[in-house]
Amino acid sequence: MDPLVFITGASSGIGQALAWRYHQAGWRLALAARRTGEISQWAQARGMPVERWRVYGADVAQAESIVAAGRACIEAQGVPDVVVANAGISVGVDTAVRADLDVIARTYATNNIGLAATFHPFIDAMVRRGSGTLVGISSVAGIRGLPGHAAYCSSKAAVTSYCESLRGELRPHGVRVVTIAPGYVDTPLTQRNRYGMPFLMKAEDFADAAFRTIAAGRSYRVIPWQMGVVAKLLRVLPDPLFDRMMAGRPRKHREPGHPREGGDPELPPPEPGSPGFPPPRE
Repeated sequence: MDPLVFITGASSGIGQALAWRYHQAGWRLALAARRTGEISQWAQARGMPVERWRVYGADVAQAESIVAAGRACIEAQGVPDVVVANAGISVGVDTAVRADLDVIARTYATNNIGLAATFHPFIDAMVRRGSGTLVGISSVAGIRGLPGHAAYCSSKAAVTSYCESLRGELRPHGVRVVTIAPGYVDTPLTQRNRYGMPFLMKAEDFADAAFRTIAAGRSYRVIPWQMGVVAKLLRVLPDPLFDRMMAGRPRKHREPGHPREGGDPELPPPEPGSPGFPPPRE
């Protein structure tokens, strides 16, 4: 039977590009996202045979939702050979604004707890089988904290550390853990950015590089390689110099209606899942 990949956030952006790359390589697909109808339409428009893919509705911000999707995948398609925890959100925050504490909590729930919950239902089965690969999508933004990006940067730093810890735990059992840190990839998530994005990649080019990285079983890689060079420099840059470089840099966009984005400071923050709340990256 052909190998199986489980991908979260598969309805657009990096997740969708990865799904197409794996399909081209002859893999079966298990695709998880909130917007299941969009995935089905996309797969049908691409002419993908219906027996080669299955869609699972899930909200990665709700641990039980994504755990249930993983269990449904095992029951319907078997234990995946590769699991890609890709879904995530990115929005600017200001800790001085009370409403942004809820945005920070939502970011961690999606980017961190959601990632662990994505892996959870597959770990025991992979250990019993003695093989499998878990892939965490981190970010170059997790290397240093950027002004206005506190939630996203810290969540992605946590992704990198979490995957490193998990790699040490699972290596003796034949299960690989791969961490991929994208630079700037042209997706709906980055198209709202208000600052320069060096070495911007097409999602399809990123997916091809990520596919090869996962197949090679590399423990950690920054994509593209140019951002890997930048990442190494950022790690060793003295704090005073780093702070001067970041001074005046445009802040990341905040959610619609934010008081410091021209919204009404008396309005309550949007509820998770509402039109004003940032959706998971898909």
